[in-house]
Amino acid sequence: MREKITRKNPASVPAPVGNYTHITKIPRNAELFVTSGQVGVDQQGQFPRNMNDQVRNTFSNVKAVLESEGLRAENIIKVNIWATEQIDWDFLYAEWDRLFEKEYPAMTIGYLAELGLPEIKIEIEIWAAKV
Repeated sequence: MREKITRKNPASVPAPVGNYTHITKIPRNAELFVTSGQVGVDQQGQFPRNMNDQVRNTFSNVKAVLESEGLRAENIIKVNIWATEQIDWDFLYAEWDRLFEKEYPAMTIGYLAELGLPEIKIEIEIWAAKV
C-alpha cells in the first residue's frame, strides 16, 4: 500500500481560524522540496503597486515553481506567508482555493515592516513532499 500525505485537525485543538490544517504528516522516505519565498513580481520583472495584483502574481509564481518539479497542490505540506500591509483575505483565499480546492496545508502568516526589497508587499514560501 502506497503511503500518502495526510492532514488533520485534532478534536483536542480549536478549529482552524482560516483555510489551513493544523497538522500534516509526511510518510517516511518522501522527497522533500522547499522553495525560496515567492514574491509578486511579474514576468517582466515588475512589481505592481497594488497588493492584490502582487498576491495574484505570487500565486502564479508559486504554481510555476511547483510545476517545474512535477508538484501539485496535494504535495504542499506547509505555507509561510509574510506581508508588509493588510491582506485582503477574500481575495487571497480566492487564489488559495484555486490552488488547494479544499485540502489545505499547514500555514503560518506574519506581518513585517519590510521584506527583501521595498516594493515587495507579500512573500510566500512553500514546503512540499512527494511520496
